[in-house]
Amino acid sequence: MDVITTHVNADFDCLGAMVAAKRLYPDALMVFSGSQEKSMRDFFLKSPSYVPPFTRLKDVDFEQITRLILVDCQHSSRVGRFAEVAGRPGVEVHIYDHHPGASGDIRPSGGEIRDCGASTSILAKILRERGTEVTPVEATLMMLGIYEDTGNLTFPSTTTDDYAAASWLLERGANLNVVADFVTQELTAQQVSLLNDLIKSLQTVCVNGVDVAIAHAALEYYVGDIAVLAHMMRDMENLEALFVVVAMGDRVYLVARSRIPEVDVGAILREMGGGGHATAAAATVRGETVIQVVERLQRLLPERVNPKRTAADLMSSPVMTMPVGTTLAEAREYLTRYNVNAMPVMDGERMTGIISRRIVEKALYHGLGDLPASEYMHTEYLCAEPSTPIAALQEYIVVQHRRLVPVFEKERLVGVITRTDLLRYMYAGLQRTAEAVYDLARDNLPVRRREVLHLMNKSLPARVVSLLRDLGRVGDELELPVYAVGGFVRDLLLGNENDDIDVSVEGDGILFAETFAARMGYRVKSHEKFGTAVIVFPDGFKVDVASTRLEYYATPGALPTVERSSLKMDLYRRDFTINTLAIRLSGADFGMLFDYFGAYRDLQEKSIRVLHNLSFVEDPTRVFRAIRFEQRLGFQISRHTENLVKNAVKMGFLDKLGGKRLLNELVAIMKEREPVRAILRMSGLGLLRFIHPEIVLQAENLRVLDEVKKVTTWFDLLYLAETVEVWVVYFLALTTAISDDSFWGACTRLSVSEHYRERLIEMRIHGEQVLEVMERKVARGEDVRPSDIYFWLRGLTTEVLLYIMAKTRRDEVRKFVSLFVTRLRGVTTSITGDDLKRLGLPAGPRYREILDRILTARLNGEAASRDDELRIASGEIAAV
Repeated sequence: MDVITTHVNADFDCLGAMVAAKRLYPDALMVFSGSQEKSMRDFFLKSPSYVPPFTRLKDVDFEQITRLILVDCQHSSRVGRFAEVAGRPGVEVHIYDHHPGASGDIRPSGGEIRDCGASTSILAKILRERGTEVTPVEATLMMLGIYEDTGNLTFPSTTTDDYAAASWLLERGANLNVVADFVTQELTAQQVSLLNDLIKSLQTVCVNGVDVAIAHAALEYYVGDIAVLAHMMRDMENLEALFVVVAMGDRVYLVARSRIPEVDVGAILREMGGGGHATAAAATVRGETVIQVVERLQRLLPERVNPKRTAADLMSSPVMTMPVGTTLAEAREYLTRYNVNAMPVMDGERMTGIISRRIVEKALYHGLGDLPASEYMHTEYLCAEPSTPIAALQEYIVVQHRRLVPVFEKERLVGVITRTDLLRYMYAGLQRTAEAVYDLARDNLPVRRREVLHLMNKSLPARVVSLLRDLGRVGDELELPVYAVGGFVRDLLLGNENDDIDVSVEGDGILFAETFAARMGYRVKSHEKFGTAVIVFPDGFKVDVASTRLEYYATPGALPTVERSSLKMDLYRRDFTINTLAIRLSGADFGMLFDYFGAYRDLQEKSIRVLHNLSFVEDPTRVFRAIRFEQRLGFQISRHTENLVKNAVKMGFLDKLGGKRLLNELVAIMKEREPVRAILRMSGLGLLRFIHPEIVLQAENLRVLDEVKKVTTWFDLLYLAETVEVWVVYFLALTTAISDDSFWGACTRLSVSEHYRERLIEMRIHGEQVLEVMERKVARGEDVRPSDIYFWLRGLTTEVLLYIMAKTRRDEVRKFVSLFVTRLRGVTTSITGDDLKRLGLPAGPRYREILDRILTARLNGEAASRDDELRIASGEIAAV
């Protein structure tokens, strides 16, 4: 039995999400786990025609529940009696919630949890994508949920998905008059009185340089919709962060709102048993007075409110510089190589000025490229310290139109702050560009930080979490910032298993790896040239460690030149935004997620995006990786990124790609779970011609490729103690329509080793010949004995055997190969050449002929024992 439920004290978003979930799970019962908000109870009384068919809690047979669908909740303490069901072995739990940061203790086996203004919007999007229709009544109930939790689509937590869901529901007949009547109601006399008390008690405290407002009140009766009052107060008083604390009966209710990144109200109220977004959250406390709750909140704020940022928080380090003797022509190369618009000029350890791209370009226009850059650099500039407040930088950069501020510790240059760094801070969260069409290093996306420690504890094995903490502790000892990066972080957020842990160290990664290995008694392999190392555990488990670095490419398709750099630039060199996330392992920020390039957003939108427009020019292999990630994750290459792929194809950049690198990417694609979809995508983008011009996907190729999936799955299910190179089978299928000479050319293009190339072409030719013989025999209706099958197929590799099974259209031929693989190829004779020698057979080629004759008898069931074989051998020898 399926049951749809939500948290106690349900609101309109709970109602709308439950109604939407009913469309996804049509046989499920809708049951409230507890009471409902007063506004929703009033709605049911005044609009009985809108009341959906709910089942009473007391009528539910809890023992019969096999699947529990939770909406707008992840915590067992908020679902009443259903908490026991959620923890029962064998019960599926599907959760649909718009609080991905909630510290819920219920681990879902299905559903969807992601940032959104309302849980209803998540379910509405699923219904829309599946083409599931809803009635006007259902659309109205769902619209109520969205409007309530997004403040009529005005709250900062509102997303494009909420707007899209509202539009879709309106098209399906949602009644906005009904929505307006119950979402935008006038305040009651009790609410007005409470609002007055809250305004009188309002106090602002400065916490870590951030103004936080707290208002409190105590009532003997219950007043609903405190969240509405909190929003009104925030807007009336123009508050950046507000906590409202109201005691009613034996409970104290907290509602919090924040407009600034320094105050994550969701994280703060999670510490008090509640939860929510960074911008909106709530909690309920029992057994304490309103004064006690306020005091506990005030003690918690200094620990959870992030300080206002200083220059140290914004600056990039280490600093890329150029020497004082650099010419203007060379200066342009420096600026282009490091993708910056301004750079300090150094005389040894002393900074002498700043040269900007604008000055360099103008000087080159006037033919001054051979002159020293120091002749035209800025020699007057603001010298900031790490403790310099951001406000002191704003006028210099914005009003005086300066591009760069150097940061010094005494006279040593330790960092720089660019105009983009400042704008990103000033406008964090205000700009949400759906499709970046320029370098993300210059994009004003906010540097977002999210605490994902709860997700790590919930999703990762205890051993892995302990390992990450150990890595962080060694980083603290060495005073080196340490981060988990790349695919491990991406898959953690997506809920996918990934045991490949990559660690980046801001500093000496090899020193870190060697120190960690020495502490733990593990082995380490270091690569000085690239600043990387591999920590090898006793059980073979490995952790890859790298110093944060940047890469630049001398020519398109060339291998990169590597230099030490900051975390941000290290992440910027990666292939796609979704692989640029980092989790801090060292320091007090263990479990903090760093997102410089909008990766979290792209994970939500299921989008594959490059970081800059020359990405495929510098490394064309990324074209194939884009397709691989797209198909593996079920994502979509973004429109702009796909245009860049098409441009790389049109410009022929993939022709410059080394064969070995191209082969590695193809092997990786063909090892994926669903390689055919990726091959189809490659074909659609015109990539197959870079393997060989004659490779074109046609009906026959596609048929054979589809069959490869079936036969390799069949082989896996045999559980034989044998490994097979599945990619070879797919490669043979992909090239099935081209000639042997063209196949040789494709292998040559891919730099397949000469020995393996010769072996592969030999097997391909032999396999095709055998296939032709078997199909001809079947077509003629001739009898085929097991021994015929054995001698036809003997000597072919498993990969070629599977290719034959995939290529043939005849079931009889597939049965022949299946019989060979599962039984015939393991058949052997009991007697050997020594037995023939004892029987008096003189040395010569007759040994092989007689042994094959005996093997033929074995295969065809004409010899069942050693005596039978000796009898046959004696007869053959006597006939000589």
